[in-house]
Amino acid sequence: MTVRTTTLDNGMTVITDSMPHLESAAMGVWVKSGSRSETEQQHGVSHLLEHMAFKGTTRRSAREIAETIESVGGDINAATSIEHTGYFARVLKDDVALAADILSDILQNSVFDENELAREQRVICQEIGATHDNPDDHVFDLFQEAAFPDQPIGRTILGTEGSVRGFSADTIRAYMDQHYVGDQMVISAAGNVNHDELVDLAHDRFHQLKRSGAPVPEKANYVGGEFREVSDHEQAHIVLGLEGRPYNSDGFYAAQILSSILGGGMSSRLFQEVRERRGLCYSVYAFHWAFADSGVFGVAAATGAEDVEELLPVMLEELQKSTRDITDAEVSRVRAQIRAGLLMSLESPSSRAGQLARQQILWGRPIPLQETVDRINRIDAERVRHVAGQMFSGAKPAIAGIGPVKGIPDYSRVADSFK
Repeated sequence: MTVRTTTLDNGMTVITDSMPHLESAAMGVWVKSGSRSETEQQHGVSHLLEHMAFKGTTRRSAREIAETIESVGGDINAATSIEHTGYFARVLKDDVALAADILSDILQNSVFDENELAREQRVICQEIGATHDNPDDHVFDLFQEAAFPDQPIGRTILGTEGSVRGFSADTIRAYMDQHYVGDQMVISAAGNVNHDELVDLAHDRFHQLKRSGAPVPEKANYVGGEFREVSDHEQAHIVLGLEGRPYNSDGFYAAQILSSILGGGMSSRLFQEVRERRGLCYSVYAFHWAFADSGVFGVAAATGAEDVEELLPVMLEELQKSTRDITDAEVSRVRAQIRAGLLMSLESPSSRAGQLARQQILWGRPIPLQETVDRINRIDAERVRHVAGQMFSGAKPAIAGIGPVKGIPDYSRVADSFK
């Protein structure tokens, strides 16, 4: 595997990882613009734009976009996250130029037809309704808002029904013109792809892009707080978290390892204590979401109404214990899991293309596998305990609950456990 990087005159970066033994390639365009790039008045426009990009261009109708890629056995999709948006395709090796042409077309020539816009606004409003009906998803929206209230990073990716219905084609077009600029965009490809040919394609298809000018997202300010939504759902869905570590921080990898030790699988501490020993819930896990300038470390679980009161204190106790008794054996096991995951990701062109794009967006360069492994290997139990102590001592928690959640201890009691 050979990773190559080229920066075009317009600031766009082209990255490839050649896998010549494959018959296919995955490629995409990632934009350093997601829901946290929005103003309050633009809430949900990033996600709506991602939908509308496939609804017709000056060269192709929505149907023609789908039929063109599917006629060669490929597929195309997109996804919006908090900090970036990706548009990606999988094709056979001889159809890379076609995929590049379609991606460049939808990202520069979309017409945002009013009829298509009205239909897609209805679709997204249905998507918002489905999320509200699913407490597994909705509780995380509430958690993010509790962690980062009144900020772009704390608002939902989908937007609200009111905000989505209020967008016009001009609003979407203006947002795209402002944020989809060369130095905020990465073309990444992995598989049977030729780097020089892709650079030529990118130069030919994207040479008219404005080089720069995207506004800097509002700085994240973790606050913490609580959202409880009592409902008649059978289970109580609970998320408890605290401020985590940014991608570029010294404690990032230690926090990742800690989340796996606490709740990353069947051998994790929370799974063994909460489910296996006490039988308090079916599913419990920990997570660490890192952002450019902040992060959240959390634990999520769902349980019956009769076990809510017992569940949270057990979770809190496991968090506090991790500051004292994380072992080298646990750290060694998780390091092996992370290494295996990294190696497995190299075997999938789609995973690899996305990984390289995200690395370029977050760190400004592709990160060699050995460099990541070396960083992980330098982390020992003492380091993990230290980072756990930093995150859990004197912290202000963020709590979200949906369902029969009256049994959750008062917020002040939970907050006192971190003092």
